[in-house]
Amino acid sequence: MKILITGANGFVGRNLVENLKNIKDGKNKTRPGLTVDEIYLYDIDSPKELLDEACREADFVFNLAGVNRPQNSDEFMQGNYGFASELLDTLKKYNNTCPVMLASSIQATLIGRYDSDYGRSKRAGEELFFSYSEETGAKVLVYRFPNLFGKWCRPNYNSAVATFCHNIANDMPITVNDPKVELELLYIDDLVDEMLDALEGKEHHAEFEGINTILSENGSYCAAPITYKVTLGEIVELLDSFKRQSETLIMPEIPFGSFAKKLYSTYLSYLPKEKASFPLKMNVDARGSFTELLKTEKCGQFSVNISKPGITKGQHWHNTKWEFFIVVSGHGLIQQRKVGSDEVLNFEVSGEKIEAVHMLPGYTHNIINLSETDDLVTLMWANEQFDSKAPDTFYLEV
Repeated sequence: MKILITGANGFVGRNLVENLKNIKDGKNKTRPGLTVDEIYLYDIDSPKELLDEACREADFVFNLAGVNRPQNSDEFMQGNYGFASELLDTLKKYNNTCPVMLASSIQATLIGRYDSDYGRSKRAGEELFFSYSEETGAKVLVYRFPNLFGKWCRPNYNSAVATFCHNIANDMPITVNDPKVELELLYIDDLVDEMLDALEGKEHHAEFEGINTILSENGSYCAAPITYKVTLGEIVELLDSFKRQSETLIMPEIPFGSFAKKLYSTYLSYLPKEKASFPLKMNVDARGSFTELLKTEKCGQFSVNISKPGITKGQHWHNTKWEFFIVVSGHGLIQQRKVGSDEVLNFEVSGEKIEAVHMLPGYTHNIINLSETDDLVTLMWANEQFDSKAPDTFYLEV
């Protein structure tokens, strides 16, 4: 399949292009039925000859080109309607009736705050594409995107989420006039998945009730099925918790598929180099060191323990707390004994054969470095964060 992407250097274009390259180069095998032979990349500074060649050869067209922040409002119509007209005329010139996708906007509804020159230019583009379909019989897929967010989105341009992520990551101020304002947000990876569905003829259709997208099998429009409705206040609260993570080590709850998970990935993409790493507090003594790595809100914490040759650590037990010990380097012995019993459970462990050993509640336990020369490095997970006021830890030799 030969694919033309206009607006290839924009936010959506860059993400779509890189994912199509992965399919073309065989790096992404999640779409076994999709073959990408050629990708034509067209943007504002591309030669017109490229548009001619691509419109002659393309099997599918993504029209992502558009104008968001022109110097004067007349450029809205020129950039959003005028180029769309040029693209469709060029396809007609070569009698190419391949499917064509249009990136429109929820602002084309022209409802409330969306009644603008930008929205009118998007509506005109939609009508142009529907007329083109009636005239030529070509399949047209018109997507009205809500607010988009994700990596590579340009801050201080047309995305509040990108601006918030960039500013908070770089210790710059943000302005929120009304934290109760709700946005409908579409994550870039979910959008790209929908674009790949469209290539395979599996696009999702929709209609609109006001500004609300209603998925409908026979809908005139198309839509990505996964979006999130979130207030500005909720977005800022999440971003503030992400920023504090390097200080508290607490990872907020980020369930699979959640908005928080996708926002965190977006936030990280804006971190400057000096914040991409941060120091951890190492508790060092003659025996080695112990360092807390990461804490979670509901699932305990991770730490790393380094024991010098011949050293024994631990010698304590817990009522309710339980742990995993995972030796990743060195050679050691983990011992456990049920309180009140003489039976000792021995687990010889090594970085050569990584395994997880439960530290059982009610069992006193230790870990011994059996090497005479090498450190013993152990990754530890506890089912709860350490509480210095109620540590649930009691000294008792194994």
